[in-house]
Amino acid sequence: MCSSDLGDDLTVCGPSGKVMLMPEEKPSTDLIMVATGTGIAPYRGFLRRLFVETNTPAARAYSGLAWLFLGVPTTSGLLYADDWAAVGARNPDHFRVSYAISREQTKADGSGGKMYVQDRMAEHAEELFTRMDGGAHMYFCGLKGMMPGILEMLEGVAKAKGIDWEPTLARWKDNHQWHVEVY
Repeated sequence: MCSSDLGDDLTVCGPSGKVMLMPEEKPSTDLIMVATGTGIAPYRGFLRRLFVETNTPAARAYSGLAWLFLGVPTTSGLLYADDWAAVGARNPDHFRVSYAISREQTKADGSGGKMYVQDRMAEHAEELFTRMDGGAHMYFCGLKGMMPGILEMLEGVAKAKGIDWEPTLARWKDNHQWHVEVY
């Protein structure tokens, strides 16, 4: 693009498919969005569609909870934090944001370990499982390195609850509730 001249035709492509689409058939569906760093991009689109562009069918109909978990190394890496604060102030019953800032926060378990996105999710594990069992959709976007820790945490929670993890994850996938776009 840098060597293009004004008026040149450019071919642009990107991810394709239906991995990161919001469910449209049921406006009360909870959306659990998990991101690291620039993985926030698709969720910015989701949240703008639901809470900023107020004259859209999605915005008028949405009655679920959109819950964003964002993991970054430092506070300066919190992309669009002012936007999320404004959305939360206008929509406290339908939007929640939970940050995991690994170089500035520590785990709540008292271990002193760094706070990663899966640790923040673990603090809300009971509610996450309840929402998923109720039909919520969970999305993951960002560094693929986040997925092993998240899967391990969810499996541990499932086992502690007496739930067989593999069939639970398979059910979520079969129900199209589990959306992964990591790199």
